[in-house]
Amino acid sequence: MPKLPKDQDVEVKLDSGAVGLHAAIPEGLRRALFERPGTSIFGVVQLRATSYTGHADGEDKDAVVKLRITLAEVALDDPQTKQVAEIMRAMMRRRKIEGTLDAESGLADRDVELAVADALASMPTEDDYEAHQMRERQRLDRGRVEQHG
Repeated sequence: MPKLPKDQDVEVKLDSGAVGLHAAIPEGLRRALFERPGTSIFGVVQLRATSYTGHADGEDKDAVVKLRITLAEVALDDPQTKQVAEIMRAMMRRRKIEGTLDAESGLADRDVELAVADALASMPTEDDYEAHQMRERQRLDRGRVEQHG
């Protein structure tokens, strides 16, 4: 992989293979987006670099990297929308304060970790979800026993 000069801009393009995005948006919301052009939704995505295009030294073209959405979740109600929007604002404020808004790498892992930890404080954990699944299985099992009992 070639190293770029620090002052060289890299153009970002979104790869069309966004299966994760399609699966994250429920049918009703996809329909609403289609019927109301200009509507925005908030989401959290994981992007993966899938390919790059470089150019020979002296060429007057930007380097290009393609990103694919590999995981996505979208806010489905007002509280989730407000939460995702606040995470975005918090990350932006931190980058402005730290002077990393235009940092050469643009990778702000620590910003993401802090903002997500704050947001997740009020969200169900993986353990909460597993406990929910267990309760649902037990409820279904009791229903089967009662039907055959």
